[in-house]
Amino acid sequence: MIHREKLIPALIRELELQKEYLEEEIVHTVYFGGGTPSMLTGTELSGIISTIQSLFRLDPNAEITLEANPDDLTADNLREFKHSGINRLSIGIQSFEDNDLRFLNRTHSARQAYGSVKRSQDAGFSNLSIDLIYGIPTLDSTSWELNLLKAVELEVPHISAYALTVEEKTPLAAFIKSGKMPDVDDALQAQHFDILTSFLEACGYLQYEISNFCKPGMFSRHNTAYWKSTPYLGIGPSAHSFNRISRQWNVSNIGKYIQSIQENKVPFEKEILTTAQRFNEYLMTSLRTMWGCDLGHIRKNFSPQWADQVAEEAGPFISRGFAEIKGDLLVLTAPGKFHADGIAAEFFRL
Repeated sequence: MIHREKLIPALIRELELQKEYLEEEIVHTVYFGGGTPSMLTGTELSGIISTIQSLFRLDPNAEITLEANPDDLTADNLREFKHSGINRLSIGIQSFEDNDLRFLNRTHSARQAYGSVKRSQDAGFSNLSIDLIYGIPTLDSTSWELNLLKAVELEVPHISAYALTVEEKTPLAAFIKSGKMPDVDDALQAQHFDILTSFLEACGYLQYEISNFCKPGMFSRHNTAYWKSTPYLGIGPSAHSFNRISRQWNVSNIGKYIQSIQENKVPFEKEILTTAQRFNEYLMTSLRTMWGCDLGHIRKNFSPQWADQVAEEAGPFISRGFAEIKGDLLVLTAPGKFHADGIAAEFFRL
């Protein structure tokens, strides 16, 4: 077993080795995600944040987010997180219903989910996001509305809601294949998506990305930067980085990661992105947002011909009520958002 006393120094050393990656860009967001970052102590988090401040141009008002499981958030460690420099929490609630949590094989209960939000608010965290999952076979439409109502009543300013997906080689996939659990119901997911968008809109939330909703001014700055193709640096095992030209990802094995860093080598694989790949990624991410795809951006950064082709190829989606062009922006309508990835793929260049 790899002890954390070896991993934390390795993370800090990787930051030192990668200090030139973002060149002179200002770092506006820091995101502690992947695995269970909420198991880190306040002292460890503070040390990492201090290292970032010393090596990079960190915005004094940077958004610094910590992903956390509900059962990890105690009054004591919340105080530590607050003092460490964390100013935003993203809590993996998934559901406020015990039946759903058992189906999803989560370790926390509905009571712990609710309590984690209240404790976070009591600790002074007003910038909160929670994750919810819909389309769960145990979740009917009435219960889904009650889930959303609890989030609204808790005055959570940011909600990320995702359709249940079944990953291969997981216990859930095996149970479904054996018939012990029902498979994902596409019609149920579509119904839940309609409830999600209409309910949260009525409660004053903006759907600024397919799966992300917030009160005015409470966008996730980190996610928004990602959707707008802003460069980012990922640190740690399996972490991904992007500098507009290439994408790279670290090895996933913690032992190999630590050994390599101790030898002053960052263990990553790298892919140089073609113009078509960068274009496809821009289409895929931009069409998922309320800001849409900017044809002017395509003209300037890719090709005037490609911009004209996108406008022309959008015709069938516009006629079906799935998209509209506003000035130089191609934006998906509410019905179109449910088919966003498929629509974006129609514009891809090979």
